[in-house]
Amino acid sequence: MPANRISSKKIRAIFKLLQQDEIVYRRVAKALNISRATLKKYVSDIRSYRLLHPEKVNDIDSYITILYQSSTYLSNNPSLLKLFPDIFHAISDSDSTRKVEWTKYKSVVPNGYSYSQFCNVFSNWCKQNNLLITPKKRYCQEFSEEDRNIFIKWKRSNNRRKWKLSIIFLELMKGLPLKRISQSAGTSQRQIKKWLLAYETSGISGLEKKPRKINEVIRNNMQIKRANIIKLIHESPKLHGINRSAWGIKSLAEAYFRTYGVSIGKSSVSKYIQVEGYAFKKARKVLTSPDPLYREKLCKITSILSNLTKNEKFFSVDEFGPFAIKLQGGRSLVKKDEIKTYPQWQKSKGHLICTAALELSENQVTHFFSGKKNTDEIIKLVEILIEKYKGQNRIFFSWDAASWHASKKLYTRIDEINCIGYRKKYDTPVVELAPLPASAQFLNVIESIFSGMAKAIIHNSNYQSIDECKSAINLYFKERNEYFILNPKRAGNKIWGKEKVITVFNEAAIYKDPKWR
Repeated sequence: MPANRISSKKIRAIFKLLQQDEIVYRRVAKALNISRATLKKYVSDIRSYRLLHPEKVNDIDSYITILYQSSTYLSNNPSLLKLFPDIFHAISDSDSTRKVEWTKYKSVVPNGYSYSQFCNVFSNWCKQNNLLITPKKRYCQEFSEEDRNIFIKWKRSNNRRKWKLSIIFLELMKGLPLKRISQSAGTSQRQIKKWLLAYETSGISGLEKKPRKINEVIRNNMQIKRANIIKLIHESPKLHGINRSAWGIKSLAEAYFRTYGVSIGKSSVSKYIQVEGYAFKKARKVLTSPDPLYREKLCKITSILSNLTKNEKFFSVDEFGPFAIKLQGGRSLVKKDEIKTYPQWQKSKGHLICTAALELSENQVTHFFSGKKNTDEIIKLVEILIEKYKGQNRIFFSWDAASWHASKKLYTRIDEINCIGYRKKYDTPVVELAPLPASAQFLNVIESIFSGMAKAIIHNSNYQSIDECKSAINLYFKERNEYFILNPKRAGNKIWGKEKVITVFNEAAIYKDPKWR
């Protein structure tokens, strides 16, 4: 009889097809969801049965009865039935397993069931008697504190293999069943057992991935290629007939073939230069200040701003320009197939310089147009502001380290303004200076205003006269000031116009973008 017994319904179907002589193995096996090998065994067995019992050629029931009786373990093995209670208690109450008990059984009955048949018969007996063998918790041998720390470290690793090992062994430490660990880690129980054996044999070192063995000839060739690649990197591409100012992956592979007559893939070139510690990096402009008192000056500004009262004002001061009144380029909305152009050489209609001060607590800009950048224009701005902010206790000026921002003439005029007699006469506030560190224009908050103004009304412009440009700038600052009067905030989320960042002092921000000026 066939070893793999199928359902009686499928046997009847095979028997009926044989009667009709319509057996096509591939099609029938697929229809019955069995293998062709199993189908062939049943066809052969049924044909043998029909030859031995010609009187029962069409009697399928007699065949099925004989088939099922031949596999009934209780009628054929009453002695095995007596052993099952002891086997069940041995597996449930001690460390014994089905494999161990089958080995004992096989030593007594050498011609008895195979292991798979034994397990099948035992499982059926357990079901009939409503007995259940609960899976035991599988514990790995106790970890040392050092190994436990290594597993915890592996759990935080970005190496997936180490992470998986850490999960498995830490859960084994908790005593979770092997089946559950296998499901959570997505690894077969057989693989987990292999890792357990490796750990028990060699400890943590047994779990480390073994280095791949490479043929010595291949290893030498790789080292030669790596050395040759580094030699090429140290030379100019133009020495190898390649019109490039710097190496690329493709050009290195091309030069290698020209020089050494051996082709090399781009992926290999990339891997070799990475192993040698090389990488492609773009040169960047560095915004740094060489001022040795950078930290002290910065701390002074932040201290003033953090303690600013209602009767004090803080101004960020700078000049925009000089810039030419002509057709300007810039970003604008055009059709996809349209290219906007402007002439490189143009006749200028004039030049402008805008001197301005931004008051940080109220976001108000005070500006005027200057003929030059010098001390007289800065003194003019100071006089305008002390007149505008009469009644205030103190006003602070912060500007970059331009020469006209630190001239003796300016300091002399500020000393005059701060005299008690002058202040009583004109009711003006005390003027204090809080200069920015040298070469630290990127900390000047008003640069953000100028950048937004340039992008909004200077870029893409074509003013026909200086007066027309002045009118546009005046209107821009008027609308901006009115907005912040209606929406007062020192550091709001809304940015006026197209300013790059919010108008509040922040040492981490970069207020000046050279592309916008």
